[in-house]
Amino acid sequence: MVDGALIPISLGTGQHDAIIRFLVRQFEQASAQAGRDWVALPGLVGVRSPRGRRWETSRIPDVTVLPLAQWESMADREAVIDFNEPPPLAVVEVVSPSTKTDDYRSKRAEYGLLEISEYWIVDPVAEQITLCELAHQLYDSAEFSGDRQIQSPTFTTLWLRAAQVLAGKL
Repeated sequence: MVDGALIPISLGTGQHDAIIRFLVRQFEQASAQAGRDWVALPGLVGVRSPRGRRWETSRIPDVTVLPLAQWESMADREAVIDFNEPPPLAVVEVVSPSTKTDDYRSKRAEYGLLEISEYWIVDPVAEQITLCELAHQLYDSAEFSGDRQIQSPTFTTLWLRAAQVLAGKL
C-alpha cells in the first residue's frame, strides 16, 4: 500500500526467490552463531512507512530481520510493524525491473526515516549489492560485486561474497 492505495506487484523470478531464501538461511545461521534471538522472515512482515506527512504506506520487504520476541508479539494481530514500535534490525529488497526506482529511492528514504539500521539492495540485473548503513536517518552505502566480501555491521559473523548472494547459493 502506497499513500493509502493498493499497488499491485508481480511475483519475483526464480532467481529473485532463490536470493531471498538463501539470505533468510544465512541471516538465521549468523544470528544463531552470534547468540542472538533474531528471526529472518521472507516477505511476511509489513513495515508502516511515512510518505510525505502521512503514514498510509506499508512496505513488505523481501527479507525482514527482527527480534524473535517482536515477531511472536504479532501472533494475534496483523504482522505489521507500526511507527510506534521498534524498527526491524535489517531489511532486504531484491530489485526487479518493476521495483527498481522504489528500492533505490523511495524505500531507501522511508527506511532511513524509520531508523532501520541496515538495508540491503540486492540487484541481480546490475549484479551488485548495495549495503546501506544508517547514520542520522540517512544511509551511507557501500557496493559489493563479484568476489568482494560483504561486511555487515549487524551480522558481524556473516562471511558472504556478493556473487554467492546473487547466485542464491554458496
